[in-house]
Amino acid sequence: YYDVTSSLPSTLTCSLLRFFLHSPSPLSTVKERKQSIAMVSPHGIKLAVYLISSYFGDLNAKVCDCLLRRGTQTLYQVVSSTELSRTNVKNCLLVLIHHNCVQAFALRQPGGFGEEPKIITQYMALFDNIIHKLRFPKFIEIVSEELGKECEEIFEGLLQHGRLSLTEIIERYKEASKQGDSSADTARDSFNSLVNARFVERCPAPDPLLEPPAPEETAAKKRGAKSAKIQAQTMEQQALAAAAPMESMRFLVEDIWNDSVRKQDDVESNTKDHATGGKEVLWRANFEEFIRRLRHKACVANVKVRVNNDAAIVLAATLELSRHSETKLRIDNSVPQSINAIYDEVIKREGGLGMDLERIRASLDDLGCEAPLMEIDETYSVDLKNIIEQARIEEVESIVLKRYGREAYRMFRLLSKADRLVETDKISDTTFVEKKDAVKILFKLWKDDYLEMKKVIARAAKQSEFILWKINKQSLWEHILDEMYHAALNLRLRITHEKEQEKEILQMPKDKLVGEFGNKYMRLRKVCIVLESSLMNLDDSLMLFHDF
Repeated sequence: YYDVTSSLPSTLTCSLLRFFLHSPSPLSTVKERKQSIAMVSPHGIKLAVYLISSYFGDLNAKVCDCLLRRGTQTLYQVVSSTELSRTNVKNCLLVLIHHNCVQAFALRQPGGFGEEPKIITQYMALFDNIIHKLRFPKFIEIVSEELGKECEEIFEGLLQHGRLSLTEIIERYKEASKQGDSSADTARDSFNSLVNARFVERCPAPDPLLEPPAPEETAAKKRGAKSAKIQAQTMEQQALAAAAPMESMRFLVEDIWNDSVRKQDDVESNTKDHATGGKEVLWRANFEEFIRRLRHKACVANVKVRVNNDAAIVLAATLELSRHSETKLRIDNSVPQSINAIYDEVIKREGGLGMDLERIRASLDDLGCEAPLMEIDETYSVDLKNIIEQARIEEVESIVLKRYGREAYRMFRLLSKADRLVETDKISDTTFVEKKDAVKILFKLWKDDYLEMKKVIARAAKQSEFILWKINKQSLWEHILDEMYHAALNLRLRITHEKEQEKEILQMPKDKLVGEFGNKYMRLRKVCIVLESSLMNLDDSLMLFHDF
């Protein structure tokens, strides 16, 4: 484990991972909810709980830890597991719901013989939304660069408070700007810009009601279980889908302008329970849009290095055209675009003005796009899934190179390109590594969960044993992701440790920071800049393996 009292790392790259060890611990999951929380690794849970503790205190962190480890729970179950009072648990859940870290939903369950059906409220932790707190500075930077300072101030308020009504947004802006009613129009225009850019969305329903499946639906599922290709949604997935506002309402603002102006004069009448939802529309940051933009940015950066600059320009143009047409975040391919539309977008970009159709077609070919069969309908779609896959492989190869050396890197790279099990002798011969050394390296990688091994016994005149090796990418991605969560957690702990050590310096007025105190303050400032920059770079890799 990374020692928070040791010397600072010398680089800002993900080589920080070599300081951290992987210590697997089983997740206590409920069988029927296994899919919904299986991807939350042990250190991912620890990081999420630490973030909640940092923002909202230990009681909220205890409730969050219970929901992350045990899955969806009722109020009674949370009280029983945490041993907190019912009032404390209820207050914690309200805070976590208000800050988009927990989603509540109601489940109708059939009653006993002669009894009415019961409606039970369940609570589930939103792991992704909790981890997004790491990247708030990135979200704010995107808003600032695209929409300006006024929009940045409003958006920062939404991140700080979780969810707000338009009335509250305008009141906060008026207080901060100290311009009174004259700033209301500016606040309203800035908010409108945020919604139009899809940086802000309506909040989901506070507690959607899920109905149990009808008997005929259950019977149909049993009959078609073998032939069904689409996996049934979990209860948590159904709840999130039911809570989400309709796409036609998600970014709708026109119907609330006049109402919000009327309500500004009577703030007391707007008193409401934010967590349980009132009549006034509540708004929150749309994390999905920011992750989509960061995903596109990462794809373009990877293509620019791995292919060439022309391909990066064409990819950026294609993604910009398809951005508002994407119906879900994790798409495998970009939305098909015509060659003419791609050309029109390419020439608007820096470095794209001199590109003609032939160069664009050549770049599309470099991106792996197949040429259309019909020239009349010349459309192209980019394989984003493959770009993300290549970026992940390169990231892991970089870790292997820094942690195990160049010979291990060559062997790992060979296995990453192989589509079947590879025998030890072939790995040794192909990578020009002595067999004795190759076996040691392969076993080291296997022991650290980077490779899978299979022993095969050949029963011939002389029985012999062969050892075959391969990379299971899915399990490897999960292992690497857990290591990265561990690294991010320790970086956060290190930042907290450094600030705690010099808390007296941080509390001193600026005019007293001279001499030795000034030197200590400058040292702390440099240390925090290095650590926070390292954390931001590490978060880029976290998103690559989890969010993209």
